[in-house]
Amino acid sequence: MPNRKATAIACSNIAFIKYWGNRDDALRLPANPSLSLNLGDLYTTTTVAFDKGLEKDEVTIDDRPADEATRARVSGHLDLVRQRAGHHTAGRVVSRNNFPAGAGIASSASGFAALTVAACAAAGLELAEAELSALARRGSGSASRSVPGGYTEWVMGKGNATSFARSVAPPDHWGLRDVVVIVSREHKVVGSSRGHGLAVGSRLHMSRVAAAPAMLAACKRALLARDLEAMGTLIEQDAVMMHAVMMTSRPPLYYWLPATMAVIKAAQGWRAAGLPVYFTIDAGPNVHLICEAARATEVETRARGLPGVLDVLVSRPGGAARLVEEHLF
Repeated sequence: MPNRKATAIACSNIAFIKYWGNRDDALRLPANPSLSLNLGDLYTTTTVAFDKGLEKDEVTIDDRPADEATRARVSGHLDLVRQRAGHHTAGRVVSRNNFPAGAGIASSASGFAALTVAACAAAGLELAEAELSALARRGSGSASRSVPGGYTEWVMGKGNATSFARSVAPPDHWGLRDVVVIVSREHKVVGSSRGHGLAVGSRLHMSRVAAAPAMLAACKRALLARDLEAMGTLIEQDAVMMHAVMMTSRPPLYYWLPATMAVIKAAQGWRAAGLPVYFTIDAGPNVHLICEAARATEVETRARGLPGVLDVLVSRPGGAARLVEEHLF
């Protein structure tokens, strides 16, 4: 086993057509395909080193030792890498996000994508992008989409090796901006991994799953044609459908806060008055406002003036997960 460390950076992503629910929880095989945009200004940096002097894996996230549940999840993912590399050496992992983690901005996506790329490099594995994406999926389903660059599609596949994400357009295909309106920095009480398992308890789940392939195909056509109105209408509909599934699960998941609804209503009002902007929301209370680059400053300024808004982050499209030379330890 190479005695070295490796560091990777991976972007968070915002799903246009959402992933919610699995057909295989152990492998994180999705119930439906999904489509997303990598966020180049919201990312995770992770350094991994396998060290024979360690008795067990050590994990530090945002300058704090990970709790035992998180450490075990990261360690389980490292086990997948160790199995491929043919060794059992414990590892040290240090990871930092440049955005609030655990609040519905896909920190697990960027986190496990960066972990996968760094751990494989530290272990001396050379995997193709599709293999890295499929492996990242095992840690967090949406992490599969943070491995390739730009606008990405996660294909369902028939099994472990064929369920991975691929780029459908590069970052410079379309100058969109994601204006992320932060109404809460708190970690979710119910994380996405547990939430996926609750989806089947909703009577709406299978209807959404059945509709997803056609919605994805229409959304991809609009994306490739740079048709914001057509795409925006679809992403809003899918976001609300996903949260309707959450709200009707057993037990129900209510991620929205009063400020979430206020941002949604404001965006609808701005659009009616002539500002082209559309909302989407992942598994959390924070709202992503999608617009073209020329309108991003106006959208950001308006969003900052809304009650209950704590901060606003703006991101360009981002590239693929990649190795970097600078290490975190």
